[in-house]
Amino acid sequence: MQSQLALLLLLVCSASQAAEPWPWPGGARAAVSLAYDDALVSQLDTALPALNRAGLRASFYLTLSSETVRMRMADWRAAAAAGHELGNHTLFHQCSRKPQGRDWVSADNDLDHTSATQLQAQIRVGNTLLKAIDGRSERTFTAPCGDLQAGGQDYLPLIAGDFVAIKAGAGAVLPDLRTLDLHRVGVLVPEGASGPELIALVQQAARAGTMINLSFHGIGAEHLSVSTQAHAELLEHLAAHRDIYWTDSFLNIMKALRAARLKPPAD
Repeated sequence: MQSQLALLLLLVCSASQAAEPWPWPGGARAAVSLAYDDALVSQLDTALPALNRAGLRASFYLTLSSETVRMRMADWRAAAAAGHELGNHTLFHQCSRKPQGRDWVSADNDLDHTSATQLQAQIRVGNTLLKAIDGRSERTFTAPCGDLQAGGQDYLPLIAGDFVAIKAGAGAVLPDLRTLDLHRVGVLVPEGASGPELIALVQQAARAGTMINLSFHGIGAEHLSVSTQAHAELLEHLAAHRDIYWTDSFLNIMKALRAARLKPPAD
């Protein structure tokens, strides 16, 4: 993973710089979306308090059948009340078992044997459950494992109308916000990244004048993790440079992007 991240850093640092930054709120040069997938304990116990101390808002994509959702409903509700987004990450986190290393996907949760219409219905139930937690109607979605085929069919067109935006596919610093498909937004899972590597990524987004999507999982524990120190260093950097970075939920960033696109050009 480290070699992949090093290659990504090399690629984004060589990308062309935007002529003008996107018109983000407050004149920020980049929007930063910090997300946390799978409803993990370390997100509630480590990431959320750190975000709140730094005054930064993020998105938490809940796998709604998770024990952490069932047992700590009040904590997720408090996160939403503090301004964080609760996003949809499906009921059961179905993924394809075909790729190498996917032995952890159970036969019951094999996306290759789940029809697209069945998954659509489950995702809509997920939105109902999320509304029962936070009372909100607007929502975004992140595709588990980045898999977009259910039963051999692309399921995103079936759910696009249910979400303001969808994260699907690989990507970190987004190059062209004017033509970005809001229902197929790239995202990076920075497993094992150090603090300086995470900071280098958001700095590249500022140079490009666009935005970056980072989706974390475990913070100092659990799977696909980054260390507590690396996470803290990134938050400290973002909090210390609010004039450069607008750090907010993916929902709020996508709504601002859509509003800017609809705004008539200045004469």
